[in-house]
Amino acid sequence: MKKLALHWKILIGMLLGVLFAVLMVQFAWGSDFIKDWIKPFGKMFINALKLIAVPLILASLIKGVSDLKDISKLSKMGGKTIITYVATTIIAVCIGLLVVNIVQPGKSISEETRTELLDNYKEDAESKKEAALKQKESGPLQALQDLIPSNIVSAASDNGNMLQIIVFAIFFGIGLILIPADKAKPVKDFFDGFNEVILKLIDLIMLAAPFGVFALLATLVAESPSIDLFQALLWYAFSVVLGLLIMIGLYALIVKIFTKKSPSFFFKGISPAQLLAFSTSSSAATLPVTMERVEEHLGVEEEVASFVLPIGATINMDGTSLYQAVAAVFIAQTFGMDLSFGAQLGIIATATLASIGSAAVPGAGMVMLVIVLGQAGIPEAGLALIFAIDRPLDMCRTAVNVTGDAAVSMVVANSVGKLKEPHEKKWDDNYQK
Repeated sequence: MKKLALHWKILIGMLLGVLFAVLMVQFAWGSDFIKDWIKPFGKMFINALKLIAVPLILASLIKGVSDLKDISKLSKMGGKTIITYVATTIIAVCIGLLVVNIVQPGKSISEETRTELLDNYKEDAESKKEAALKQKESGPLQALQDLIPSNIVSAASDNGNMLQIIVFAIFFGIGLILIPADKAKPVKDFFDGFNEVILKLIDLIMLAAPFGVFALLATLVAESPSIDLFQALLWYAFSVVLGLLIMIGLYALIVKIFTKKSPSFFFKGISPAQLLAFSTSSSAATLPVTMERVEEHLGVEEEVASFVLPIGATINMDGTSLYQAVAAVFIAQTFGMDLSFGAQLGIIATATLASIGSAAVPGAGMVMLVIVLGQAGIPEAGLALIFAIDRPLDMCRTAVNVTGDAAVSMVVANSVGKLKEPHEKKWDDNYQK
């Protein structure tokens, strides 16, 4: 009997997790049981993925940059990568604004529901506002200043410092390019071997993926607010999901136009990473799987994937920027505000910059959303309106973020002649041996 492919195992784990939680919450002790005995396994799975995120970025990016052997190749690939990422982010924000202005989900929120949500989530909203306020109070060049770590060991100890780690890895890789080849070889050999070890650890961790997503989804269902609140926010959720689906379709079109690969080829190759991103709500945690799928199943050569994807996991947040645009206008609508064309142009600029600076971890987009609201003059207290349904939408937008990373990596690889037929080695074979 043929064994199930990895993505089917993950999908089954997700469905069983939801069904298990729905059954357990029917009992008075069910939610506590999931919290005490199921939730920790989901946390351990995410922690295991985060554990290798920093080593993976260091090893793969240093290897990827040093393999270019030429500074001109680095600048050429880097320029194309950044321009493409920024372009897709702007498009995502525009799609979000278009959808939310057509659907107008805020018009369906009643005064009673709005008051209930504001009361229930006021404390959570305040914590996000305080975090965003600290960021707003920093100087105009603070983001640029934060790119340079004062201590790489300290920076590597926190997954929130991915941009600093990427800067160090690129800097280190450039150093390897500039020194004589015989001097660089021992260091490159070390990182080549280090990278292989990390990829093997990914194989081992992914054996637990179906069980990890089971625990994550069961916990999500058990900790959800009442169903009435979700029903009140149905149109908002519909707007976000519709925009995200349009964005996924756009990725397929971009891949088709620029690489001549079919949408079915693209989605079949990246689907396990999409499902894992949906489960973990973290582009950084999903990065190891994204890199493996892109290299082994989409045909992107390692030197491109190891450069483009770690950067994408940090700055390419198309799903997050789209959500911020929808959320900002939705909150404005619930308060009876009509945003001008100029205000919505401001949302495009702010959401683009905010998504680039958003950490690749669950819930980070909520902090950046406060900055978007403040720029548009929208009451920041309205943030509480979307807390009830943010977690499942966070899962959806993370899946879009990862899809965008994969699509851009294919486009960049094709533009520099590094897009080949997928390797003979298959990801799922690793788990069937």
